[in-house]
Amino acid sequence: MKKVYYLKTCSTCVRILKALNLPSDFILQDIKTEEITVKQLEEMHALSGSYEALFSKRSKLYKDMDLKNQDLTERDYKNYILEHYTFLSRPVIIIDDAIFIGNSKKTVEAAKAAL
Repeated sequence: MKKVYYLKTCSTCVRILKALNLPSDFILQDIKTEEITVKQLEEMHALSGSYEALFSKRSKLYKDMDLKNQDLTERDYKNYILEHYTFLSRPVIIIDDAIFIGNSKKTVEAAKAAL
């Protein structure tokens, strides 16, 4: 599978997608207009090994809901990501059996190398 979960309103996601210059066989899913399904999230979990790795602690809602002061479980991370798209660390790039989560320079370079 070759897929990217992203937000088209996020300038960082758009910049990364431009930099990667993805081939046309990639599926792009704007997570704001097309919600993540349980099955999709479980596929990402199988590749990443944890829901926490997919969870964005930089989300405004994370701060607003004071989640940093709560002891969150894997089930909590999964439920929050399914509940609101901003909890997914973006972009999530899947290339076959490899997953690249987030927008750090290191992650983007690794995704580039995998292409």
